[in-house]
Amino acid sequence: MPVATPAKRPPKALASKPAAPKSSVARGVERKAVAAAAPVAQLTLSSKNYSSWSLRGWLLARFSGIEFAESMIAPDDVDARRELLLLAPSIRVPCLTHEGARVWNTLAIAQYLNEIAPHAGLMPADRIARAHCWSISGEMNSGFVNLRSALPMNLKAHFPKHKIWAGAQPDIDRIVEIWTECLATYGGPYLFGAQRNMADAMYAPVATRFLTYDVKLNPACAGYCQTIMAMPEMQQWLAAAKVEPEEIDELDMDF
Repeated sequence: MPVATPAKRPPKALASKPAAPKSSVARGVERKAVAAAAPVAQLTLSSKNYSSWSLRGWLLARFSGIEFAESMIAPDDVDARRELLLLAPSIRVPCLTHEGARVWNTLAIAQYLNEIAPHAGLMPADRIARAHCWSISGEMNSGFVNLRSALPMNLKAHFPKHKIWAGAQPDIDRIVEIWTECLATYGGPYLFGAQRNMADAMYAPVATRFLTYDVKLNPACAGYCQTIMAMPEMQQWLAAAKVEPEEIDELDMDF
């Protein structure tokens, strides 16, 4: 006669123990990890289509390698519009905020970034080349007023066979002289050789102007324009500029 065996009860599920509270050390490590992932700087910018100074500051920040967040000024901001139309007494955008420092003026931003990221190559290592770089960047920062007013930056536009105003031609001639000398002296493809630096950021908006207004250049300078426009950073900026909704009538006139 078969003997009935009692059915086995399934094993009781083990009650999960509540997670132990994290130590203050573990919490501190997590906070540091989150802080490390967050941008350490903020760069205030104006229009990506029209603002040549914003482009310069943004390229400098990208070349430096620092992590930063962009803060775009509203298109209807009165002060920003005055700067774009060259009606402001000074240019205060872009503006870099980093660890308590607030820096505006593109040359000041370049100097600051060179201090906090000295190995990024924003300035040439050679003393003579560095002096040359500072000099031509200073020219761009404070000069070429006629070029700015006659050929405003407008990345969405193209004016083939544009007639250059007489006042702007000497500015163009001087820039061509600067570029030709740098490319011949340092061997290209950038102004001071194989490394992009402050000078390339300063003159990048000029390359866009020359293309927008169909300015005729010698082969070396035309090639430099193409080199600048092919940079991944420039392609990223151009893509953002193309989708900007705002337009400024004074800078979109039919020439």
